[in-house]
Amino acid sequence: MVEALYDLLEHPWVQALIALVLSIVGAYLLRRLLVRVLAKLAGRTETTLDDIVVAALERPIFFSIILGGIAYALSLLSLSPKVAVFSTASLKTIAIIVWTGAVIRICTAVLQTMSYHARPTSVVQARTLPFFVILVKLAVFGSSVYVGMLAWQTDITAWLASAGIVGIAVGFAAKDSLANFFAGIFIIADAPYKLGDFIQLDELRGRVTHIGIRSTRILTRDDIEINIPNSVIGNGKIVNETAGPHSKERVAVPVSVAYGSDVDLVHDVLIRTPFGVANVCDHPEPLVFFQSFGASGLEFDVLCWIDDPALRENVVSEINFRIYKALALAGVEIPYSKHDVFIKTFPGLEPLEPAPPPGWVVSSLAEARDTSALEDDDDGDGDGDGDGDDADGDVDDVGDDGASTPSDVPGGVSSQAARASLAIAGLFRRRDRKP
Repeated sequence: MVEALYDLLEHPWVQALIALVLSIVGAYLLRRLLVRVLAKLAGRTETTLDDIVVAALERPIFFSIILGGIAYALSLLSLSPKVAVFSTASLKTIAIIVWTGAVIRICTAVLQTMSYHARPTSVVQARTLPFFVILVKLAVFGSSVYVGMLAWQTDITAWLASAGIVGIAVGFAAKDSLANFFAGIFIIADAPYKLGDFIQLDELRGRVTHIGIRSTRILTRDDIEINIPNSVIGNGKIVNETAGPHSKERVAVPVSVAYGSDVDLVHDVLIRTPFGVANVCDHPEPLVFFQSFGASGLEFDVLCWIDDPALRENVVSEINFRIYKALALAGVEIPYSKHDVFIKTFPGLEPLEPAPPPGWVVSSLAEARDTSALEDDDDGDGDGDGDGDDADGDVDDVGDDGASTPSDVPGGVSSQAARASLAIAGLFRRRDRKP
């Protein structure tokens, strides 16, 4: 029985399995011991850097022990040279990836701790922190790629020889990414803003939450985080509302009152509106400026200082509420624009011209005139006065087209009907349109 057990243990696959199991158990026990002991030691310090380092080393150490056990187990097996080289390179690559992430986290934590305790003359400060973080990430990533190529036994001489051509090709293919990268470096060097600043870019306002290699993250008032490429920020106009000797910001609330209002009364009413509003500073005190004579009223500005630029909309809204109520109680009118529109003519249209009536109207007028003349004329001259002339002493005028003028129409009901018919016919006539 014992000899059979010894023979089984001498089998390479059994030995590899035992080595793998022992490595897993050892990794688990060491992880528990590392977490308990080191975490207890880190808890005695005042800083959180050691806690971050312990948390960052926990996973790489665990996987490193397991990967070491796998590599030892594979060495016990009679593998072909190609399989052995491939498996060893794969294990080394996994270990490099795991340790790369841990090193980046540890270096970032160290830089952040240095920036928190930085002096005015220190190199690593809050505004230069993103630059050094980017630099460390690039260095660690480049070193990991180099070690990985060595793990696969790759000759990097040819790669270095062709680096110029590859660099040109990559430059053309990733010009936008390179533009964002260099813009990020310039942003960090010029320091137009830093983490936590409240900035405005065109119509976008928000707080800077991250400055990365490619983009900058801004958290808006709507709790929406927006990634803006660094090249856009580098070529744009940035307004840093928290820059300066302090984070206070002066806001202006425009007000317009009607002409004829008592400006002294308006000043006294407006100057009291900012007092008591949340986030409005007592010092400097609010001001009221008479800005200009507007088109519809007198233009005033209520100026006050606020603690946080992010709350500008809230403060302006509350002050507007108070201004409207205060002016209403004081009997001061707030003007609004009123416009009266007069249409003189329509473009492209010509005025209507009078036209002769239709033929049936002319005939009706002639019959009515003849009938009236026969009834009223005693001497046959058609004027009713026996002198052979018209009632006005003139001869009847008839146009070439047979249309009678107003002097042709006799008095009486028939003449009135004829005049009405003539007027209606001329009113409803449409003018001829020109092509």
